[in-house]
Amino acid sequence: MSPWFEAYLTPSAASLKFATKASLAMLMALYLALWFDLERPYWALISAAFLQIRPMSGMVIEKGLSQLGGTLVGCLAGVAIMALFGQAPLPALTLLTLWIMSCTYASSLHRGNAAYGCIMGAVTAMLIVVIGASRPDGIFAIAVARLSELALGALCATLVSSLLWPIRVRDHLAEQADRVVNQAFLHGAQRLASSADLGALQESLTASLEPLTQLEADSQAACFEGPEGPGRLRASHVLTRRTLHLVARLHALQQLLKHAGTRLDPRLHQLAADLADGFHDAAKESGVAQARRRLQALRRRAMVEEEVIEDGVVEAGDIGEGETGEDEAASPLERRVMHGLREVLGHALVMLDAREAIAHPIDRRLRAAPLAWHRDRLAAALNALRAGLVFLTLASFWIATGWDNGQVAMLMGTLGSAFFASRDDPAAAALTFAKGMLAAVPCAFLFGHVLLAQASGFPLLALLLLPPLFLGLLGAADPRLMGYCLAFTIGNILLTMPGNGMDFSFDGFLNRAIAVLVGLGTVVAGFRMIPGLGPGLRRRRLVGAIARDLRALPTSTLHEAEGRFIGHMADRLLHLARHDDTLPEERRHLFALGLTGLDVGYACLQLRRRLDDLPGTPLDRARRAFFAALADAFADSALGRMPIDVRRTGDDLVAALDDQQALSAHHRMMIVGLVERLDLALAQQAERARATAPAALASMSVTGNGSTTDNDQENESENERTTEPPRPA
Repeated sequence: MSPWFEAYLTPSAASLKFATKASLAMLMALYLALWFDLERPYWALISAAFLQIRPMSGMVIEKGLSQLGGTLVGCLAGVAIMALFGQAPLPALTLLTLWIMSCTYASSLHRGNAAYGCIMGAVTAMLIVVIGASRPDGIFAIAVARLSELALGALCATLVSSLLWPIRVRDHLAEQADRVVNQAFLHGAQRLASSADLGALQESLTASLEPLTQLEADSQAACFEGPEGPGRLRASHVLTRRTLHLVARLHALQQLLKHAGTRLDPRLHQLAADLADGFHDAAKESGVAQARRRLQALRRRAMVEEEVIEDGVVEAGDIGEGETGEDEAASPLERRVMHGLREVLGHALVMLDAREAIAHPIDRRLRAAPLAWHRDRLAAALNALRAGLVFLTLASFWIATGWDNGQVAMLMGTLGSAFFASRDDPAAAALTFAKGMLAAVPCAFLFGHVLLAQASGFPLLALLLLPPLFLGLLGAADPRLMGYCLAFTIGNILLTMPGNGMDFSFDGFLNRAIAVLVGLGTVVAGFRMIPGLGPGLRRRRLVGAIARDLRALPTSTLHEAEGRFIGHMADRLLHLARHDDTLPEERRHLFALGLTGLDVGYACLQLRRRLDDLPGTPLDRARRAFFAALADAFADSALGRMPIDVRRTGDDLVAALDDQQALSAHHRMMIVGLVERLDLALAQQAERARATAPAALASMSVTGNGSTTDNDQENESENERTTEPPRPA
């Protein structure tokens, strides 16, 4: 069924509640704005409409605070600009353009409600300067009026969302966490079963990473829903970290099982197959307790299998003079695979703990530092440049023509150029919004011009204004129709401009409609003429950013390095997956490249956990040189160049460990194997890159397998837990 028919002929109860709540919040804001005789009551309606897009009570509060904060800063900026250049319009517009560019740049570097606050700072300053150009003596009153109108809309939206059919952020976070865990477990089953379906592997991992990034972005709003909110926020951080760790380990295990299968004990292959079945069953379980019991049983099985494999190898081999049973018990490769299988189970168990803590933070307390997110400053600067040019174009037209409704065109231009800049296809998103606005023109003319001109009093005003708003909000409840229907709702408000002194003239209405369409048309043209970074450049920048993060791993504290790297990689994997979707099936290697970078970084973090506390300047120097060589080799192998210094710097690192008595022979052997494995993995990546497309970075590929050094998972768990759930090793 078409989403339009589904939205309007068979609407769900949730859609009806959403439209009802948003309509009531807007009518309440309008009534109070009229009662207080505010200058532009329709701004209170627009404020309430934007805040109700995601109607969870905590998110409405967070977005309302961001909106008020951005509005306040915008008011101060607008007043300052007019105080300096109130009688000089050209310098004032120049400074305003720089302010709009700065706000757009900041919004491009942030996400969620923080970005929305930056956009509101740009829009508010623009309104104050443009409206105040004809009333320089009333600048302060204009600023107070804008702040009052937006604050009133935010207050009404918050009250309605909290009191009428409240939707809690905690329920939304729990739903997202379920999707993350189930899809990650399904991906684990596919990896351990050595699935060759790259499309299915990418689909399951993307299906886990998308709700994971959404969960991480939305979890901050849980702090506005009571004292349990910070616990949910910390649990979300833990879930994000452990999911990325699990993904890195699964990618490494699949490569080891595939490319070194003949060198492994057959029982390891059988154990991996059993773990694949266990992950598949755990993904289908209806509760956390059942999934935990299944994974704990697999963990006990893995411990037993480890002893059996070692005993079997000892009985089958001869232990010569001077040799130890530990060295003969299992090869370093088999030890590494066994360790990886147990570590995968450990990450999965902690993910279940985090999922439970999101729903019930009192029962299970977790702690973790917040994550950093990937930021492309070049893309942000390009967005800022585009926003400045769009505003300058509209402002120049306004000055040249003296157009009364030029401020409406500049409003749509400023809002659209900043609001759509972070979308995957901003030109298409802006065009969709323009189509919704265009559909609002005849509706607003009928209800807001013809019929409303015959009415008097607030009841009739509400009765005539409510139908188009309710219909728009009903469609906006469906994410597939959000762009059209939200624009339809906002368009009806802007074209009607309800207030105590309304203008019902036809030329005034037509002037407003032209202004709206001119503003959005300029935005669409701006995105067409100045598109975002091209796919090739974005891919190169993503690979370069991963390499820079690998180089920076030894320069900060362990927790800071992990939070920055894991958070960045969650975003980058999604970007690389989207780029892969644009390539032919046989050339989709960017996602595997991102996974290899994630695995190399995770191996470096595990090395730091083992080596940071060991003394000695030579060891620290060797460790930093090894990390730098890995970063350079990752960037080179992505372009088809073989790694050069990984083996040499790795041997230097191993040699520096000879004087470290605190490091056991077992751990030293694991580090030796890690150096060899990373060198081979990066060489494989370079070979495939050359074989697939030697002349183009767009076709770069990698087949990396990854591992870390030892059972440092337990140390990591102590940093995230204050309770004692089952440990992975």
